[in-house]
Amino acid sequence: MNPEPFLQLDRVIHEKGRLPIVSLLAATPELSFTEIRDTLQMTDGNLSVHLRTLQEAGYVALTKSFAERKPLTTCALTPAGKQAFANYISLLEQIVRQAKQS
Repeated sequence: MNPEPFLQLDRVIHEKGRLPIVSLLAATPELSFTEIRDTLQMTDGNLSVHLRTLQEAGYVALTKSFAERKPLTTCALTPAGKQAFANYISLLEQIVRQAKQS
């Protein structure tokens, strides 16, 4: 089996806590911090750290506003994040195809 696809996996996305976040945002144009937190059953601190990493990589955009006088943070994949996720999925498909051929 060719190890190259494994080596090309995006480590920012591949990490156990970030893959579900990116997958969720790929399926929904925009989600609030609390929606992501509750759906993935993460702590505020854990989610914040993962979102910061994704934001620093340019994969996620965070928007801060107010709703009913309460702070609201919304998250969305950037075009770069969408492309990185598509590339990630493509590599996974390649790995699966290779495994089936073995």
